[in-house]
Amino acid sequence: MEAGLLSVILGAVLVPGDTAGQELDLQKTVGFWREVGVASSQNLAPKTPKRLEAVFLTLSGDRLTVKAAYNSSGSCETEKIVGSEVDVSGRFVFPGHREIHVVDTDYAQYAILRVALQWRGRDFHVLKYFTRSLEDDYAPGFWRFRELTADTGLYLAARQGRCAKLLKEELI
Repeated sequence: MEAGLLSVILGAVLVPGDTAGQELDLQKTVGFWREVGVASSQNLAPKTPKRLEAVFLTLSGDRLTVKAAYNSSGSCETEKIVGSEVDVSGRFVFPGHREIHVVDTDYAQYAILRVALQWRGRDFHVLKYFTRSLEDDYAPGFWRFRELTADTGLYLAARQGRCAKLLKEELI
């Protein structure tokens, strides 16, 4: 549970770039997202046994369902977790003291998420960069991601994408 849930949570947080100051349109965030980059001063991503490759988001009322695809030692695994929206649009809480906030997105090509979680008694904060594409790692949001993570200690983790591809094909 710890590794899988940690990977899901370390994989999601969006911040509206072009929509700054406006309410986030959650319906436009649903669908497939492939993880391209992770930024954390703790450098946790390389240590997790399950590596998040992609997520598929669905929304029902104030509940966000995240179906995540992981590469676990060469095997693909999926997991579902459900969170609830809280007082700020685009901020969701999940079981186990985990929170995801959409920091920036253009909805069509990229999303940047901020993930906060408590793991092994410590608080962690991670920024994640996602694209809608299986191939394009450096969509327009990449430079925004670099700007937001300049003082964080950037760790980029482009995935091979086998599990991401399987998730996308399964849901089409």
